[in-house]
Amino acid sequence: MRQLTVTIPDDFYETFISFFKHVPDVSINENIENEVPQWQQEMVLERIKNAKPEDYICWDDFEKEMDKKWL
Repeated sequence: MRQLTVTIPDDFYETFISFFKHVPDVSINENIENEVPQWQQEMVLERIKNAKPEDYICWDDFEKEMDKKWL
């Protein structure tokens, strides 16, 4: 038996699930443990919207900072 993970748009969810509930030998596991909560998505978008150029650093500087902190 094989397992398949499918990501579908919210507006198609009910149609998709209702179809497969009638298919023999299909098990539906509505696993959403890895889904990012809406409030967290909104928080990140707000931070991006309010960020200024001086809030960003280049990747090389970031790596140096992390090396100092963790090595």
